[in-house]
Amino acid sequence: MSTDIAALEATAREMVAEGKGILAADESKPTMSKRLEQVGVEPNEESRRQWRELLFTTDGIEDQISGIILFDETMRQTTADGTPFPQYLTQRGIMPGIKVDTGAKPLAGSSQEKITEGLDGLRERLAEYREMGARFCKWRAVITIGEGIPTDYCIRTNAHALARYAALCQEAGLVPIVEPECLMDGDHTIERSFEVTTSTLHQVFHELWQQRVAYEGMVLKPNMVMSGYDAPVQASPQEVADETLRALRETVPAAVSGIAFLSGGQSDKLASAHLDLMNRAENLPWQLTYSYGRALLGLSLETWRGEEANVPAAQAALRHRARLSAAARRGEYSEEMEEERDEVSAAS
Repeated sequence: MSTDIAALEATAREMVAEGKGILAADESKPTMSKRLEQVGVEPNEESRRQWRELLFTTDGIEDQISGIILFDETMRQTTADGTPFPQYLTQRGIMPGIKVDTGAKPLAGSSQEKITEGLDGLRERLAEYREMGARFCKWRAVITIGEGIPTDYCIRTNAHALARYAALCQEAGLVPIVEPECLMDGDHTIERSFEVTTSTLHQVFHELWQQRVAYEGMVLKPNMVMSGYDAPVQASPQEVADETLRALRETVPAAVSGIAFLSGGQSDKLASAHLDLMNRAENLPWQLTYSYGRALLGLSLETWRGEEANVPAAQAALRHRARLSAAARRGEYSEEMEEERDEVSAAS
């Protein structure tokens, strides 16, 4: 079948539209259950549905959120009145997306590294998801930084899988979010993070080119270049912004429609500060935005705690975080804006 590149590009550009970003609500059942347990909510299908409905029905988020990444279970769930979530989001002007990988598993021949699986049967699953209303997909590769790792073997195999996934998405008329995440866990320096990130991105774009993926019809979801969380010396926000942009300029083709950064466990405040500084730079060939999970949802989940009475305050917390992320997307964020958080917390 022929691929409509113009349609893919139009969707990709809509995903990274001015002032908007992507909400990652695609945690797997085990991950979401763990997060619910941490705030005292019994994890089950209904509590997961209620949490996602709280997010999706928050008034006004369509002003800052262009799309939401769902998990397979969520894709098949409905609002309380029976409206399928993908249909509900589309009615709100928010594009539904879907995580299609099946998780990172141990890489054969390496005790410390992982390979993301999920290519088997992917073509058929993509056709089903598109029929259900999905407009884009996501696949995450995991690159661990440590003593003697990542190996070239790990980077190559993950890049190859990312490109195979992306090619199948575009064939199905879906925009692929390509997510090669170099983990921030560890005590590595920002220089080591830069080295691994650039090596990974070089390999990823080589594989994408080899497998005929149209750069215009994709969105890149990379990590920021940072010191490891356990590093004794932490790079400043300006250093993170500068080194991240340097890595992107050296590796990412200008034809790519947009770059939506993952938060990778950063605090919501730091994720906004880093994105803001990057968007203050001039002459960038791509749109720079966010595809955050915890950095958008942490305060909201802590506020909700499974209590119906807390829903309005939890939704207010999401609106607050979305507004600040959108401000960072425009290069207009300031730390003073964080003071509004105290008002949100008090309301909860």
